[in-house]
Amino acid sequence: MPASPPPPLPLLKRIPPGLWTALVWFVAAVQPIVEYVLMPPRHEYSLSYPRDGLDSLTAQALLALAFLVVLTGSALLRRQTAVAYGLVIVGTVISSVAWRQDEVLPLQFLGVDVALCYVAATQPRRTAITATAGTLGVLAGYLVLRWIPGGESGTASEPFIALTVIIAWLIGNSVHQARAHTAELHARLAAQAVTAERLRIAREMHDTVAHSIGIIALQAGAAARVVETQPARAREAMVTVEHVGRETLAGLRRMLGALRQADQVQEPATRDQEPTGHDQGRTQAPLRPAVGLADLERLAATTTAAGVRVEVWWQGERRPLPADIDLAALRIVQEAVTNVVRHAAVDHCQVKVEYREDELVVEVVDRGKGSGTNTRNTYTGFGLVGMRERVALLDGRFTAGPFPGGGFRVAARLPVPTAEGTEPAAKAGAR
Repeated sequence: MPASPPPPLPLLKRIPPGLWTALVWFVAAVQPIVEYVLMPPRHEYSLSYPRDGLDSLTAQALLALAFLVVLTGSALLRRQTAVAYGLVIVGTVISSVAWRQDEVLPLQFLGVDVALCYVAATQPRRTAITATAGTLGVLAGYLVLRWIPGGESGTASEPFIALTVIIAWLIGNSVHQARAHTAELHARLAAQAVTAERLRIAREMHDTVAHSIGIIALQAGAAARVVETQPARAREAMVTVEHVGRETLAGLRRMLGALRQADQVQEPATRDQEPTGHDQGRTQAPLRPAVGLADLERLAATTTAAGVRVEVWWQGERRPLPADIDLAALRIVQEAVTNVVRHAAVDHCQVKVEYREDELVVEVVDRGKGSGTNTRNTYTGFGLVGMRERVALLDGRFTAGPFPGGGFRVAARLPVPTAEGTEPAAKAGAR
């Protein structure tokens, strides 16, 4: 199913920052020309924009140059931010010279504030601070130039404009920090997803390989003991070893094939490349459906054939389970039975699967050497850690430990979401 296109950005976010700067600056520059020069004379007048301020050709040329410089800076604001911001400030200064003023024109500086806000939001902190300091230096220069001849008369506008500059930097810096925090959260989530996937793969590899290696070791040892006295049994054990080994190898190939397919989905550029040889057969082979408690009987038969009889008890009304719960239940039983084969030194164990209304209970019990060293090592090994992680991911409860009188018990309670209309697959029974 093709992915739906992302929603369009709001109109205000689709306008480039350079266009915002140019619009604000140009409106602020054109407004006094229209109000104080082109419109008929009125009683009101402006000291910053005198009516005869643009009468000379030099003033008109300077104002045209200011428009050109600011337009160039606005066009370059996204590609060459630092240079473009400097051009906006230079154009603003030229505009004040064109009006023959020795102070900053407050309206034109609104465009500078917009550009500074973009600089602080997109550039490194040092660049933004440098741009802000340079802007405040320009304002301080105007004050100094007026103080040198004969002192400042009236209220200076530069301190108020400096306040707008600081506010623009604060707004841009807040946006920059929010973006950095969002990027950090995304990176952290991606790292957690990678870690969780690696743990999942490690659990699958451990559960698949550990059980098979345990069966292989048990059958190989039995074959070595009876190879001279009972060749037929030895041959049968070695056939089982071959069968289990091939099955394990096929499972590993399926898992690696799934991982390779996931890599191809994440890297679309490599999907057009044609695989050749053995890789082509692996990547295009269909994956086996996910296993679950339906394979429990086969697991019990394989382990029983290896010399450890597995008694499976079903309780409750058997019904279809969610895939993750079904797979987790089988893997827990598989790992627990593998630990019995490798460490318990017994010839049988019991597996109980109980279907309750809102949870699935899985229990594996043996009566082996519950206080032995091997059992204690099993309790703290990677097998039980993996089982505990599986249960925790499903918000279940997990317990494992030796019995006081000998033996070991592994139990897991997995919550099962109730679904109306689900028919039970079979009635409870014991075997």
